[in-house]
Amino acid sequence: MNDKYQSPLSERYASKEMQYIFSPDMKFRTWRKLWIALAEVEKELGLAITDEQIAELKEHAEDINYDVAKAREKEVRHDVMSHVYAYGVQCPKAKGIIHLGATSCYVGDNTDVIIMTEALKLVRKKLVNVIAKLAGFAKEYKDLPTLAFTHFQPAQPTTVGKRATLWLQELTLDLEDVEYMLSKMKLLGSKGTTGTQASFLELFEGDHEKIRKIDGMIAKKMGFSECYPVSGQTYSRKLDTRVLNVLSGIAQSAHKFSNDIRLLQHLKEIEEPFEKSQIGSSAMAYKRNPMRSERIASLSRYVMVDNLNPAITAATQWFERTLDDSANKRISVPEAFLAIDGILDLYLNVVDGLVVYPKVIEARLMKELPFMATENIMMDAVKAGGDRQELHERIRIHSMAAGKVVKEEGKENDLVDRIANDPAFGMTKEQIMAIMEPKNFVGRAPEQTQEFLDEVVAPILEQNKEELGMEAEINV
Repeated sequence: MNDKYQSPLSERYASKEMQYIFSPDMKFRTWRKLWIALAEVEKELGLAITDEQIAELKEHAEDINYDVAKAREKEVRHDVMSHVYAYGVQCPKAKGIIHLGATSCYVGDNTDVIIMTEALKLVRKKLVNVIAKLAGFAKEYKDLPTLAFTHFQPAQPTTVGKRATLWLQELTLDLEDVEYMLSKMKLLGSKGTTGTQASFLELFEGDHEKIRKIDGMIAKKMGFSECYPVSGQTYSRKLDTRVLNVLSGIAQSAHKFSNDIRLLQHLKEIEEPFEKSQIGSSAMAYKRNPMRSERIASLSRYVMVDNLNPAITAATQWFERTLDDSANKRISVPEAFLAIDGILDLYLNVVDGLVVYPKVIEARLMKELPFMATENIMMDAVKAGGDRQELHERIRIHSMAAGKVVKEEGKENDLVDRIANDPAFGMTKEQIMAIMEPKNFVGRAPEQTQEFLDEVVAPILEQNKEELGMEAEINV
């Protein structure tokens, strides 16, 4: 196992559940289910297929004789026909009706849609669990004031919980996209070589009404509501683009979150979880690097760039079918899902173990708050009889001087002392500090947080309560 390349997505990042969805076993079992569905539909519409033949197909739906299929593929160089042959070896009575009237894309493309649908369902479940964990974090810290930033420069304060709602809102948008895409997933059906169903016209002796029923009946048997009404040999590769657009959106949200956590960890305000025996650096033993958030960012970039693959593939298909999509899509689509799966596991793990340092948060906020409180200080001084224009100018001068002390001398912000010592304001330091209560400067942040959790997040969690309770396991 150590003498050939193995994908890190399988070895390090993706869960067993997502790996199984894209496994050969899932694919070939689905092929057999599709062959059974086709045989049942053809029988129900009047072809000479017996119950005995269908029973034989069902009997061997799960016990795939991989050795026979592999040996046959070495001879014929065709994976679908190799598995048709292998299935026929196990089902001698049904051998002649397996894959009747179908092309390779009947099993290949329909299976791809089924697999992407199952993968989207798993993505949806994990996304909901991340939302739940993050909602708990936002609620816990909805009232904790913190310095907010624009351009990564100090701005008006917010709360830790309100900042978390910004991450949450992006995930709720992603969830909307996942659910929309799930609602739009359709099978190819069985359209034939160029999408005209010509082979079925021959099988059913020109009975168009029977042929019109085939796709809908197959869809129902496979758990879908419908098939695409028209196609070439394949389903439109725009479907792959639409699906990966959704995954790219999740990656964008996760990347933004991971960047913020990395910056907050630099500021020592919030840290991602750090295991007791974890090593942060091979050289600097004291370091606690935000390795999981960095991994989220790294995998997210991969998904965003991978999204170009189906876009280019969809744009370059020729007429009813070319095969330059095949090698690309069998790599780009699974890897996008495997990476997103790893990203969501990491996201869940990080949120579940975030460590908040309120004292550090308060200290940084109080260093900047005097500048932000000058308007309030000035208004109170005016109420006490001061002249607004004169006070505004004096605050401007004091602020510039205090800023110079901080930036050029590396000393603490002494703006409060300067104002308290200025007779024009007529205020003691205690009075000024009372004005500078952090909660007075966060606006509606606590209320906005609670309203968002109640009105947007709570309905999502209630609707998906059966999906909640996941614990993320990460391999490294």
